[in-house]
Amino acid sequence: MIVKAGYYYLKTHEWVKFLDDNTALIGISDFAQDALGDIVYISLPEVNDEISVNKSFCDVESVKAVSDVFSPVSGVIIEVNEALDDEPELINEAPYDQWIIKVSGRFDKEHLLDAKQYEALIQQEE
Repeated sequence: MIVKAGYYYLKTHEWVKFLDDNTALIGISDFAQDALGDIVYISLPEVNDEISVNKSFCDVESVKAVSDVFSPVSGVIIEVNEALDDEPELINEAPYDQWIIKVSGRFDKEHLLDAKQYEALIQQEE
């Protein structure tokens, strides 16, 4: 399982990468995509939608299940990765390169796990 340093994680296996103090990318972890199996569809949210910490902003459909994707931060969606509309399997191929949304806001990191804490969580779940 790949866990990237410099990313922060939720216990529900989403990641956030802070581009600066007010902009972040959000996606799902390698652990999440592996557990889901082959991803066949993502219901992408809309630009300008507001998102809140620990609230679902979209769902990912795989050959195994449909899973909610929860937000690690609160803010406003400023961009959606449209490539995932046609090729949702890109997340299976490179989960840390394929962000789902780009968000603008003021971010609180206190509830997030760093890479080391997330690795420990994964080891407990395996």
